Amino acid sequence: MISTSLQTFEETLAFPPTWIPAAPQWHNFAEAMRSAPFVTYAKNSVIITVSVIVLQMIVMIPAAYAFAKYRFWGRNLLFGIVLLAFMIPGQVTFIPVYLMMADWGINNTLLPQIIPFMANAFGIFLLRQYFMQIPQEIIESARLDNASEFKIMQKIMIPMAIPALATVALFSFVSHWNDYFWPLVVTDSTAVRPLTIGIAMLRESEGVSNWHIIMAGNVVLVLPILIVYLFASKQIVKAFVYSGIK
Repeated sequence: MISTSLQTFEETLAFPPTWIPAAPQWHNFAEAMRSAPFVTYAKNSVIITVSVIVLQMIVMIPAAYAFAKYRFWGRNLLFGIVLLAFMIPGQVTFIPVYLMMADWGINNTLLPQIIPFMANAFGIFLLRQYFMQIPQEIIESARLDNASEFKIMQKIMIPMAIPALATVALFSFVSHWNDYFWPLVVTDSTAVRPLTIGIAMLRESEGVSNWHIIMAGNVVLVLPILIVYLFASKQIVKAFVYSGIK
């Protein structure tokens, strides 16, 4: 992908394939940017992805804390319902969710690309496993000092679960940054579509043969994921080692 993005049009058609461009064509990236409203697409992707991650944290942290440290009637049943989310593919639920968004009148906006993903079943599960390893004595000591439950989550649970939170945030970032199917279903306007659809439309606008421009667009799409992963990779290893998941 990177090699093709730096090639000339003739080099992309050569056989055998050209692996190292004779002269890197950096202007391919500028041409890809000019071929579509990339700034709008990128802005939408950032808004959608960041909003989803923030809302998931707001829902996920209290839920995982309750499942890990509280004893209440129906806890195991409710947690089992959360785990069922792993078994239901999105293609099964997208029609009723689409109809719900249509009834609310928010299709073809950024909201239906954010609201259905406010809860993260995998994140609740992973964070619960992490919270369960934190000694109950620490929490009881904080309660004896009149710390509220919110203060306990803020000052004790969250700092001790940074690796798990970073892992969930990264997985969520990759999933929603790369999401194509759902935004394609709920939007039909360039103004609210993310970068993934912009890259797909780049092929239509540039033609099948202009792979150097298409691959330049793909590099732009993938680069943020690689950068985020480089910063979060150590936290991912810590999360899976210390949460007992192999």
